[in-house]
Amino acid sequence: MVVQQNPIDMSHLEALLDFYSSAGVDCFMGDKPLDWYELTNKQAEQFRQKKTVAGPPSVAPTLVAPERPRDARPAQPPATPAAPAATRGEQPSAVLPDAQIIAAARDIAASATSLEELRACLEAFDGCNLKLTAKTLVFADGHPEARLMFVGEAPGRDEDLQGKPFVGRSGQLLDRMLDAIGMERSSTYIANVVPWRPPGNRTPTPQETEICKPFIKRQIELVNPDVLVFLGAASAKTLLGVQEGIRKMRGRWMAYPGSGKEIAAIATYHPAYLLRSPLEKRLSWRDFLAISQSLKK
Repeated sequence: MVVQQNPIDMSHLEALLDFYSSAGVDCFMGDKPLDWYELTNKQAEQFRQKKTVAGPPSVAPTLVAPERPRDARPAQPPATPAAPAATRGEQPSAVLPDAQIIAAARDIAASATSLEELRACLEAFDGCNLKLTAKTLVFADGHPEARLMFVGEAPGRDEDLQGKPFVGRSGQLLDRMLDAIGMERSSTYIANVVPWRPPGNRTPTPQETEICKPFIKRQIELVNPDVLVFLGAASAKTLLGVQEGIRKMRGRWMAYPGSGKEIAAIATYHPAYLLRSPLEKRLSWRDFLAISQSLKK
């Protein structure tokens, strides 16, 4: 019996590759699933055992900020020790997220007296393993003294490539929503709880979120907006400690403890969700109208 093979349709292959690219697939995968969490833990444990046997590594991750009085703040962010010439440029090893790293992140974030210093602190910080797989640090975009600040969960593929938050399809929708209430992106400030893209656009782990949380909290303090908008439930749960889902939470005004004042905060649907559920745009439109009215007060 002769089996006739269908010719390869290149347009179908191009469409499939475009779908994979949009979904965040940026590398070849094996036939069997790989547990990246377990692999990261194994790498960190191997690094710890090697450190115990061979002594201190040549490049130690910056985990603990220098001791200082509580009321004192340095003019510059803590410096990262320079690596020896033979090992400069090498990737830092994976670390096990623990209470010590989270405490160090709090101290380092608190030491920043400006957004520029905070960005420098994040660029030098090696306590989050997402930095090992991300291409760039996605710090923020917009006006540093904006009255309106947006906070999402984590950057995606387009954001990782450009180094700016909300620049993909969801970002384009956010721009159109702002335009609908007479505002421009450049007049707002946009950031994420987690500034590095998780591999494959997966959800950040609770440990990764806790490590990054001190930096976004300090970022909000330095911007000190009048209105804070959480794009999706994840950022609201992280920064407000609420447990409700976005359907119950959205559209309700809450208070965020800011720097010397309470900041009016509201949660709305993430633009990426609206792209999948366009019927919900009418509810987000109500939220944006409420935001516009609040800024006019």
